[in-house]
Amino acid sequence: MRLTKISLATFYFMALVLTMAQVSLAQNTHHYFLAAHNSVRARVGVSPLAWNKTVAAYARKYATTRLGDCKLEHSSGPYGENIAEGSGDFTAVEAVKLWVGEKSNYDYNSNSCVGGECLHYTQVVWRNSVHLGCARVKCHNGWWFVTCNYDPPGNYVGERPY
Repeated sequence: MRLTKISLATFYFMALVLTMAQVSLAQNTHHYFLAAHNSVRARVGVSPLAWNKTVAAYARKYATTRLGDCKLEHSSGPYGENIAEGSGDFTAVEAVKLWVGEKSNYDYNSNSCVGGECLHYTQVVWRNSVHLGCARVKCHNGWWFVTCNYDPPGNYVGERPY
């Protein structure tokens, strides 16, 4: 009887752990990346992005090259790109919030960054970008590396994002 109680307790504990792991993973699916981007795009009247498996595969391939050092170095690929890193359980939504947090540095009238970086934000809301693909990987140092790629890319000099 004692063995049964221990086995049952172990079973419930493992079920709880698996459920918690699925919740954590679920918060970083492509649906979360899309929702975070598209809510910001809607606020400025820009059409929503659609998930693209080819762009996502590109993001995943690049993200895996950063596993060893987790450095914020941009790839030189065919897509627009935003990258971020964070510790703890750095989620898809937190990465997008970092990029969107640059909105206060974007001056629409002069179409320029004022007081700091804003190009991550302008890529998120770039009206001509229609496809999104993102990846999130845990680096060897324990940090998370997040990359989102946009097709077609944005941030063309002299053009407004929206």
